[in-house]
This record gives sequence, structure tokens and C-alpha cells, in this order.
Amino acid sequence: MLPDIEIARAAKLRPIAEIARRAGLSEDDYEPYGRYKAKIAPDLYGRLKDRPDGKLIYVTAITPTPAGEGKTCTAVGLTQALARLGQRVFLCLREPSLGPTFGVKGGAAGGGYAQVVPMDEINLHFTGDIHAVGAAHNLLAAMIDNHLYHGNELGIDPRRILWPRVMDLCDRALRRIVISPDGKGEGLVRQTGFTITAASEIMAILCLATDLADLKERLGRILVAYTYDGAPVYARDLKAVGAMALLLKEALRPNLVQTLEGQPAFIHGGPFANIAHGNNSVIATRTALKLADYVVTEGGFASDLGAEKFFDIVSRGPGIVPAVAVLVVSVRALKSHGGLAKEELGREDVAALERGLPNLDKHLANLREVYGLNVVVAVNRFPTDTERELAAVLAHCERQGVPAAISEVVAKGGEGGLGLAEAVLAALERPHRFRPLYDLTLGLKEKLHLIATRVYGAEGVDYTPAAEEGLELLSRLGYDRLPVCVAKTQMSLSDDPTKKGAPTGWRLSVREVRVAAGAGFVVALAGNILTMPGLPKHPAAEWIDLFADGRIVGLF
Repeated sequence: MLPDIEIARAAKLRPIAEIARRAGLSEDDYEPYGRYKAKIAPDLYGRLKDRPDGKLIYVTAITPTPAGEGKTCTAVGLTQALARLGQRVFLCLREPSLGPTFGVKGGAAGGGYAQVVPMDEINLHFTGDIHAVGAAHNLLAAMIDNHLYHGNELGIDPRRILWPRVMDLCDRALRRIVISPDGKGEGLVRQTGFTITAASEIMAILCLATDLADLKERLGRILVAYTYDGAPVYARDLKAVGAMALLLKEALRPNLVQTLEGQPAFIHGGPFANIAHGNNSVIATRTALKLADYVVTEGGFASDLGAEKFFDIVSRGPGIVPAVAVLVVSVRALKSHGGLAKEELGREDVAALERGLPNLDKHLANLREVYGLNVVVAVNRFPTDTERELAAVLAHCERQGVPAAISEVVAKGGEGGLGLAEAVLAALERPHRFRPLYDLTLGLKEKLHLIATRVYGAEGVDYTPAAEEGLELLSRLGYDRLPVCVAKTQMSLSDDPTKKGAPTGWRLSVREVRVAAGAGFVVALAGNILTMPGLPKHPAAEWIDLFADGRIVGLF
């Protein structure tokens, strides 16, 4: 099969005006960004709010492996398949970050014949939203240091400044840096660092805000530092809110694009699910639910990360309740969880596959038993899968009492997802009792215990002295009633990336807690998770190139 970029380049894209009409939008509802992209009018949801909502289909996956699962392409292909069945459907995804694009993962716009397009633009600068988030974040950082330089009227303790800087690339050399407000290395010198823009609290705020007023209120609540007396200092105290909101004005508007088969798609917001809350924007999802009978969305990584954060953080907001979950699995991934090395995954090994099934079972339990959702398993087919291996997965799902369908959307587009789409429509007709995992009145430790034991399968939670001190401080400031966003490895249900399958007999180790007061959650850093990734020995950037005729190669 052709590389993803070649398939995308060969596709005949429809003008964005046609996509907008298909979505039921008038010319006043959007602003074109070139021929194939558009920004949605800022007041569109307000004009649609009295319409009934469609049904939300949430796509997640088992624990990721180097073998690949195919969550994004499944979400795109399912959207295409539902449209082929005559359904009014909308897709909502996150924007790719340049960090993974030039690092480990490569492009993130789907794959094969289940892509969103224009793929190259979506994977690169797109409409500039992520750059706007970075600019707003770094403006606030600059204003903090400028405040120190000009006399520190607020009495900020330089040792207790919480706000780092960000950039949308992986650069481990910037995790720790030393700066001085005068830029000369004289006077006050302090240590800070960079995180990747996807982990910025402003990214979370952009994705969780419901409108401009809510955005500004949340920006003002950002806790940036403490004074010498221990009092909190917020972004509003530095008079930074108006300028930050101005930088984010266009970024707050969802981006309209299309699938390869012409279905409308909002791509908006880009938080990672291992170090942030990992879901696209509330504005995009709520608007799509007013425009279609079915909305397909996905969260980052597996049910213990993106899905848990959607259910326990995002869905508490107005009008966003999942109706069914699609759990993506691949034969290759199950064999990886069963102990096979990556280079061995191409050969048939039903025994290894069966050893990996406990990982599938744990994610099924999370979705069905913890959150009360009906689930459909999508078996994303790879060319090396054998009939015996595929039959083993389907038979196991049947024993578990969960509907399953083989998905061939990468090779066949929407046609390859018709069986999956029919299974999802059938599941939507069955009653469900969705509920978040915990009540917000519980304390932070109680919430963390529930996430660790019920979702991850841990025996309990251990805290470093720094984490204990942080929990006590946040409780004293009244943040103990917020939901919790755990930052941990995506490569395991545990906080140890080497533990595959469904590990037992371990304890979650929380080393630090932070409050994202503007976003409205507390972040708990577990294990050795880092908020500024590094590049691998041979990053994807080594294979990416641009030729004189405009051809791009290597972009996944």
C-alpha cells in the first residue's frame, strides 16, 4: 500500500465550502483558511444551543505498544463507514504536535485510506493554534520575570515560581535551564525549564473553555507563584489575562477539515494524554453534537489515560456524555503484550496473543464495569494477521460478552469499517449507565486511590515527601475538590513502562502534585514521567524532506 502522505496527496479534496454545506453550515458560520480548512464562527454554538444533541461515540484503545493499535485511523474510518450507512456523522480529533511528528510517532492524522486531510498541513503548522498556545504561555512567563526585574511589587518568591516555558518540539536539553531577569546572568539567577506545549495548562484551558468569557476567567485563575509570605499569585495579579486572551482569540475557534471520503471533521486542541488531559476541545465536541446525529471522538492512548480523563474531567462539563465506547485492539499489540519482540510480531503465534489478552480484558473492565458504558471492540487488521489469530480475538470477545468486528479501514476506507459501524449502531440502542469514577467531594488522596486501584489495577498509592507536602498545601488552598489528572507512562497500565499486560502486585508512586487551577484539575506526576520528551536516537525528522516540486516525503 502507498505511504500515508502519498495517499493523502492523491486524494481529490472537496472545497471547504462544500464540506461546510454538508455539515449544515451557512457562509456566516465559518471563515475559510485557504481552500481546504476553515475556522468556525465564535458564536456558532450559541446559535445552535437549542438543537438536540447527537450521540457521542468515544474511541479508545488497549495499552499502546511499538506494534501499533490504530486508534486514530479507526476513529476516522468509523466516521466514513457511518456515513456510508447513511448516517449524519461528525468527527472530532486533536491537533498533532510537532514533537511526535518530528520525533518518535510521526504523523497523527490517521493512516492509509482512513485519514483527515490536508494531512501535511494538519501535521505541521495547521492554523497556528498550538503556536498561539505557546505564545500565550511564554508571554505570561516573560511577564513574571519582567515583574521581578522591575521591583517585584507583588513580593513573588523567585524560589517558588511555578510557571515554566514551553515549545512545541522535543528538546531534552531544555528540561532544566538557568535564567536571570536582566538577561546578563547578573543579580537574581534562578532555575526553570521548558515543557512541551501540549502539556501547557493553557492548552488544557483552551480545550476546556466553553467560550471567550470562560477562557478569560480560567486564564485569570492560573496559579503562577507564591509570595515570600506564602500567598498564591495568579495570572490576573500580573494583569496578563487580556493579552493572553488576544493571542488565543483565533485558536479558540475550532478548525473544520474533512476525511478522505468527505465527512466533516473538527480538529482542535492538542493535549497529550500521558502528561495532560488528552482530549480535543469542549467547544468542538459540543458544536459537533448540535450538527450531527453521531459524533466520533477519541482520547489519547488507552482507557487508563485519555478515556479516564475524558470521563472524570471533560464529561463533567455541560452537554458532553459518551453514549458508547469503541475499544481498539490489534493482533500485533496483543502479541507484544504476550511477550514477543517487535521483530517477531509478523509470524503467527496464537499462544503469545492469548498471553496478551489480559490487557484487553482490563480495558474492557474499565469501560464496562468502572464507567458503565457499552463497548464494541474494533480489531484493527494488519497485513501480517492470520485468520487463526483474528478468530482467537473474536472468540475471546464473544466469551467476554462484548461485540467485536474486524476493521480494515486503513486498507479499504469506510467500506472496511461497515461491520464495525453496524455493531456500534446496535450498541447505541442498548441502555447504559455512564458515571464518572469518583465524586468531587472526595479528597485528592481518595481520588488517586480510586484511579490507581480501579482503573490501573494497583494495590495502592505511595507518595514522596514532596508529594505529601504538595497535597497538604493544595488542600489548604481549597483545591482538594478538583478532579485529578495523572501524568504517567502510556506504555503500561502501571507507572513502569516495562510492565506489560495487566500487571498486579504493584503500587502507584506519586512523586509530585501540581494544581492547574485555570484548567480546573490537580496534576499528579507518577513514576518517571517527563513533561518535556526527548528525541530518539534516529528521530522521524531524519527521514522527512521537501522537494522542489512541493512533494513531501517521510511525513508518516
